[in-house]
Amino acid sequence: MPRTTRTVAFSLPPDMADRVDEMMTQQGFSRSEFLHEAKLRHIEEREWRELLLHGEQRARQRGIGPENVVALVEEYRAEFAEELDAGEWLVRS
Repeated sequence: MPRTTRTVAFSLPPDMADRVDEMMTQQGFSRSEFLHEAKLRHIEEREWRELLLHGEQRARQRGIGPENVVALVEEYRAEFAEELDAGEWLVRS
């Protein structure tokens, strides 16, 4: 059966390696599990930052600023509530 993972080696400064070892011990992870989780979090955080940047750029293009957000959310919620009341969100067979 082929491996489902690939081994990747990298170096850390001694103080960073000590911090990793300390945290993995505190959390009960192996070094591999700890670094895997850390990398997943890093990737997810970067994807969120990119998504937020995209949203900010689109809002700017449409002339929407932070001062408009509350009113827009309230407007959306009111429209959604009307659609719910009208049964437009119900699944019909």
